[in-house]
Amino acid sequence: MLDNIRTFYQLRIKTIKLGRRELYLKEKNIIFLYLNKYKWKYLLGIITLFIVDFMNLYIPQFTGEITDGLKDKTMDITGVIQGIIKILLVGLVLALGRFGWRYFIFGSARGIEYELRNDMFAHLEKLSMGYYNKNKTGDLMAHFTNDLNAIRMSAGPAVITSFDAIIMTFMVLTKMILYVNIRLTLLAVIPLLFIAIGGVYYGRSAEKRFTAKQKAFSDLTDQVQESISGIRVVKAFVQEREELKAFARANQENKDKNMKVVKLQATIMPLLDIVIGLSGLITLLYGGYLTITGTITLGRFIAFNQYINMLVWPMIAAGDSVTFFSQGMASIKRIQNIFRQQPDVFDEPDVTDQKINHLDGEIEFNHLNFRFTTETPEVLKGINLKVDKGSTLAILGRTGSGKTAMANLLLRLYNAEPGMITIDGVDIRKIPLKVLRENIAYVPQDNFLFSDTLKNNIAFGASTKDIEIVQEAAREACIHDNIMDFPGNYETLVGERGVTLSGGQKQRSSIARALMKDAPILILDDSLSAVDTNTEEQILKNLNNNRKGKTTIIIAHRISTIQNADKILVLEEGRMAEYGTHEELLNKQGIYSKMYEKQQLEKQLEAV
Repeated sequence: MLDNIRTFYQLRIKTIKLGRRELYLKEKNIIFLYLNKYKWKYLLGIITLFIVDFMNLYIPQFTGEITDGLKDKTMDITGVIQGIIKILLVGLVLALGRFGWRYFIFGSARGIEYELRNDMFAHLEKLSMGYYNKNKTGDLMAHFTNDLNAIRMSAGPAVITSFDAIIMTFMVLTKMILYVNIRLTLLAVIPLLFIAIGGVYYGRSAEKRFTAKQKAFSDLTDQVQESISGIRVVKAFVQEREELKAFARANQENKDKNMKVVKLQATIMPLLDIVIGLSGLITLLYGGYLTITGTITLGRFIAFNQYINMLVWPMIAAGDSVTFFSQGMASIKRIQNIFRQQPDVFDEPDVTDQKINHLDGEIEFNHLNFRFTTETPEVLKGINLKVDKGSTLAILGRTGSGKTAMANLLLRLYNAEPGMITIDGVDIRKIPLKVLRENIAYVPQDNFLFSDTLKNNIAFGASTKDIEIVQEAAREACIHDNIMDFPGNYETLVGERGVTLSGGQKQRSSIARALMKDAPILILDDSLSAVDTNTEEQILKNLNNNRKGKTTIIIAHRISTIQNADKILVLEEGRMAEYGTHEELLNKQGIYSKMYEKQQLEKQLEAV
């Protein structure tokens, strides 16, 4: 009893934490969530960095002391050796410290990049189809590459450069004032103030230019992705030259936006060198005068020059930190927009009230109306029908009549209004998404296959990858013999999206994958269009034998595919034009009968 209570509260706390995390990702600046997780590592890294910068201050001092000792003949060889040992010990501390801050800070930045990439991918998986209908793959890929890299740079190198630009500058200036001369320090630092002023303008301009650069890269990535994915269409229509021109335009735009960033950096960096050089010139002139007049010793003058050189890095770091943070903020805004996107399809609060683990397959459509967006016309209008458990429903209709929309609604890739679709008497929106989709096997129109082995493609989503079960599913889909003819049999790798297979082989592989799932509901969306009639008959016969007591929905254009179904629905412009058995629909002498006669005539002409 106590264990059950403890488990309940642990799950409850975990759910609350996940909810807070989701809210934070949507509403707050995402980077702070991850920085907070790695705060102790960052603290250790900054402490280590402080020690490194602090110890670094003593090398010019020790060098100056040795110089003055040798010049004034107040230091013997033992003193020189002791001074060298001090420098070597400081060098050892610097080496260990530099490893330490790289491990803590750069390691944390890599961890943030890793977790952010995981969270972003997980969030994209939750988003509904409507989001992917409006956003291009290339743009999303750019978020996973350039944007995450920019965020990593702002969470790692930018922390180092900012710390050195502020803290190291302060420490070096303090050392210069206390150890050498305050007037010399103030004169040498005056030119460096222009860096801070220029940094404000540079930061604003850099963010705008980097945002435009990232957008151009996204467009270029999308252009490449679409061209390569559609290479067969490009070649078939002899559009290689036009695609090359389109790529060249996108590539030129990407180059132009990158050049704007480079030009800004190319302008700022030489100006930075001029300011640093001016500071060094003041040091040589006024510092040399103070040395000649005896105000400061030769050793302290040498040390001061080393300190001036030490200020070069913080000044460069100031510009780098502005660049990193500007680019990082631009990328964070782009990533933030993804996390702010909300899925249209999700488990509603009252879903947990339905203790459903398994579906029987009784489906009912009640005055089903549906449109994809508020701006588009209705694709389904007033659909009323019931699919009994274990029966087969066939859906027939012209292209664009709403056949695939019905399949998408059953899978809840899109939402129907409450009460319009029920399964086993339960509103589909009150069935947990995981349970719903686990109980439906689906063969989509595009027959998508992954760049993997045939075995893994067929077993995708199944509870087992046992080769005998995979082969049995392949036999039922009439693809086993084809697979055995391949050099690698079931270990044969298919190309991207199954490009190395024929259309019929892809369809049958997809059917085998659905049969492996052995779900109570099977949806075939125009999944036999690319196979010959004999193979089609054999697959349908296998389905009839092996899916007894299970519900099957077949969407097709060929009447030969669906004529043996228990019920046939003919859709016309999203409406139920006709509904009944094969014989009943033929007797009506309507749309179905005319389609049947036309297809029979085409069949006879092909035979001649």
